[in-house]
Amino acid sequence: MSRAVRRCLAVLLVWGLLVLAVLQLREGRVDTQVDPRSRLLLMKAVPSTPHTDASSGGGGNGSNRTQAEAEAEIARTLPRVPVDFWLKNKNRPMFYKNESCAKMPSIFELEFNNVYWQTMHTTNGTFQLYGAYYDVRRFSRIGPAVRILGMINRIEPTVKTYCQFWFDGQKEPVLVKTMEYKYIWYKKWGNYKQGIYQPYLIACQIPKSHHGKVPVSVSMVERPCDTATNHLRVLYDRPKAKKGFAVCVKGLDFLHEDLSVRLVEWIELLGILGAEKVFFYELQVHPNISKVLRHYESLGRASVTPLTLPGGQPNIPGFQHMYLVKKVNHKRQNELIPYNDCLYKNLYTYEYIALLDIDEVIMPLRARGWRELMDEVLPKALAVKNETRASYNVRNVYFLDDLIHAHGWYKDIPRYMHMLQHVYRSKNFTKPNQYVKCFHNPERALTLHNHFPLSCLGSGCTSYPVDTADAQLQHYRADCVRTLKKSCVEYRQNSVADTTIWRYKDQLIARTTDTLRTLGFFGPVPPPPPPPGPAAAGAAAPPGAPPGAAETAAAGRVASNEVS
Repeated sequence: MSRAVRRCLAVLLVWGLLVLAVLQLREGRVDTQVDPRSRLLLMKAVPSTPHTDASSGGGGNGSNRTQAEAEAEIARTLPRVPVDFWLKNKNRPMFYKNESCAKMPSIFELEFNNVYWQTMHTTNGTFQLYGAYYDVRRFSRIGPAVRILGMINRIEPTVKTYCQFWFDGQKEPVLVKTMEYKYIWYKKWGNYKQGIYQPYLIACQIPKSHHGKVPVSVSMVERPCDTATNHLRVLYDRPKAKKGFAVCVKGLDFLHEDLSVRLVEWIELLGILGAEKVFFYELQVHPNISKVLRHYESLGRASVTPLTLPGGQPNIPGFQHMYLVKKVNHKRQNELIPYNDCLYKNLYTYEYIALLDIDEVIMPLRARGWRELMDEVLPKALAVKNETRASYNVRNVYFLDDLIHAHGWYKDIPRYMHMLQHVYRSKNFTKPNQYVKCFHNPERALTLHNHFPLSCLGSGCTSYPVDTADAQLQHYRADCVRTLKKSCVEYRQNSVADTTIWRYKDQLIARTTDTLRTLGFFGPVPPPPPPPGPAAAGAAAPPGAPPGAAETAAAGRVASNEVS
């Protein structure tokens, strides 16, 4: 066959295939080589869903509901963003004098950083903003103000900035110059250099024309007429009457460490002592810890706030933990954000706020609880100086894990009750003012550190040392903190039995066991045991197991997993 003939046949073949394809497309029968039954299953599995914008007027009731649900979900996920305020006003002319000056930013124009932070870039530094709070405390000398909590990658920032306040029912923002940047750190502690995100509390005064009015939201800008890239809801919660005690816990970082059972014992003990709510911040936690937190949140006894690190700091699970272990000063600076957010969220709700780790308890020694303890402490403090203090500090004493092992386990206490089992402590306290924890007075504290207030309202950061005969900070650790390694030998070699916690033994065992049972930590309830006799012989229940079939069967397993 000649080359010309072969070329003609090839052209005819291609032409024929093209004609066939066109005919099949016209008939809508392009063969995808999918079995008809499979195609039918796909059609059933993926029903068509209209994507009609509810605001266009073309959607039905289902569309409207979907839009409302989406908006509600955004508001729940980003509670610091005034989503509802923006939705109500997004079609109104919201700006200062003209549309090119201080226009209210759309939520789609905000610059988010690591989910929960909002960014402001300036000519001299970047701000990562976390929360905004209305402050009208009587000791504040600047009068009504909004304080904004965040981090700035500058030390002693000098850039001039402004607050744009938005009030309900007012189309124009109120523009005021930022009054101060309050540093929440001491430079002698390290990390005092440019480029590292530093914790700050930023203040903007409410002008006299708006005293008595609470702004709905605030944005920070470098120039008054800028369109902001941040928009923070101003938090203000003032109940008719104050509650007693709240506990704040820094960002939990326990991705692989399951401390869930010990956490239950700790929360229940705090509740017995008088804590009305525990405020947790969650970086990354084991699923069992998450289960415990959600349980107490559902009961109204805990609040759980998800948390990330701002800027370029890692938020990848596992790697974030390595970063926080290696970069100790970065870790401590980041911790100041949840501590101070917890303070400002609860300025007017509680009389006292304690910052505690989940291995620490402020233990009254004579009083039954925290309220009775403070009723004893306050007259003593006032007798020394007739003024309320910014904080009342309690000295630290170690209950080290291995001190119990030389003495055995207490058979009438379940082994999974870590604090009840560990009743041997070091004889000596750590030095006064070192590693203490406080009951903070929210009326006086301006910024908080882990151990003390860093700045205060009124007459300075006065702190009253609670006598060790009245209370002690019981610190349950495997070892002393790193800075006390040398003296830890002395703490170990000089120990004493301290069973103060046993005053709450029966109540604490009952509460903890009931919660663990409710959460399913003991597994399914086994059938009733057989009657006594040879057939019933078997493995004995673990020492110290609580009464009840499910508990006796599983307490040993819980204890072996949880007691260090």
